[in-house]
Amino acid sequence: MRPLALAGMALLASGCATIQKERGHAEVAALVEERIGRKTRWNQGTPEDAEVSRHLDTLLADDLSSDHAVEVALLNNPALQATYEDLGVSQADMVQAGLLTNPTLSGSIGFPISNEGVSETEFSLVQEFVDLFTLPLRKRVAKEQFIADTLRVAHEALATAAEVRKTYSQVQARQQLVELRRMVLVAADSAAELATLQFGAGNITELELANERAAAEEARLDLAQEELALVEDREHLTRLLGLWGPRTQWSITQKLPAPPDEEVPLEHLESLAIRQRLDIDAARKQVELLWNALELSRSTRFFGRVEVGVHTHRDANGPRLFGPTLSLDLPIFDQRQAVIAKLEAQHRQGERRLTELSVNARSEVRAARARLLTLRGVAERYRHVVLPLREKVLSQTQLQYNAMQLGLYVLLEAKRSQVTAWRAYIEAVRDYWMARADLERLVGGRLPSTSAETDTAPALPAAPAPTTDHASHPGHGPGVSP
Repeated sequence: MRPLALAGMALLASGCATIQKERGHAEVAALVEERIGRKTRWNQGTPEDAEVSRHLDTLLADDLSSDHAVEVALLNNPALQATYEDLGVSQADMVQAGLLTNPTLSGSIGFPISNEGVSETEFSLVQEFVDLFTLPLRKRVAKEQFIADTLRVAHEALATAAEVRKTYSQVQARQQLVELRRMVLVAADSAAELATLQFGAGNITELELANERAAAEEARLDLAQEELALVEDREHLTRLLGLWGPRTQWSITQKLPAPPDEEVPLEHLESLAIRQRLDIDAARKQVELLWNALELSRSTRFFGRVEVGVHTHRDANGPRLFGPTLSLDLPIFDQRQAVIAKLEAQHRQGERRLTELSVNARSEVRAARARLLTLRGVAERYRHVVLPLREKVLSQTQLQYNAMQLGLYVLLEAKRSQVTAWRAYIEAVRDYWMARADLERLVGGRLPSTSAETDTAPALPAAPAPTTDHASHPGHGPGVSP
């Protein structure tokens, strides 16, 4: 009995494993920090979470930058925190795959019905034997699944970071667009007030007065819609950051930066994406683990359950018997052909999905690169050509107005055109930064070089708000100071 007891203890020790709650999270944090320079953290209800909470308050107390917004989301986004729990589920599956099945202890006792004879006892201890040989391969499959799940979780963290950067740029642009809309409203109200005075003096027709009043009302409605869009964009970013209560009062004062003077190198981005994308790496791991699972099923297809153990028995009037037992499942009907066929199909399916993901990644990178370069060209065209021309048109119109060669409404129209050009420029810059965040997501991390991203957008033009006074301007009715 002593050798059997020692063998049973060794068997028990080989089947034991423990859950390490932090396992996988360090790998996710390292992958994310390597690609975007920001850390993740899994909230576990520990005292360290209070320290993280204080750090969040520090990040939100000052002006919120794009990098700080990403850091807040990685630490606090509820959906991302739920995704982190997938690592716990995957690790539990991995530990379970490394456990041996429990031995089966059975016994029986029979009592004599009459007064003659003695009781009869029977006991057996049985252990599944095939588990010992398949354990290493099962553990390998489960470990590869855990690695694949770790890569997927890290990929979700990177996707969240990219979405935060896009929404942050959207909020920055929307704030500047609201500012422009307010400028337009001030100018439109001034023009409507001036038109009222000129109509009272008999210098313009009722049609011209109605046009200016309508333009002022439309400007007021445009401002209301822009302000609503700003609220919606702020709430979108707030949801991504996982904020509520007083923490929703964050502020962004930084202007939307102009595209850098020199674009980062955009060659070989397809190869970078294939090499760096975590979802592609996870798909590779999935194909590998399916192949190993297939090999496991093939290697055991002719083995059913194989149970070995010990058995002791005492007949009613005989000696106690002790000896080994062996129980075999005969693979006559079920040779795991269905399981093997399923795994073969899943393996081929995994290979096709990996190919699809790789092909799509290359195509998406090319399209995103083209979009980034086009939007950069559009923004530069506005900044270096259209805006200076609009400024020149406005200044020349101002000169001709001062020389009484043009009417006031021509000058106001020039100012409106200038503001419209600025709006288009801000939208082009916003789209550029959003496209850049998309491209970084598609290549699986930061672009090759990001050192020239601190250029600041040019200042907005002065508010084109003409005001009325009581001086008379020959040929123009009541005088104005444009």
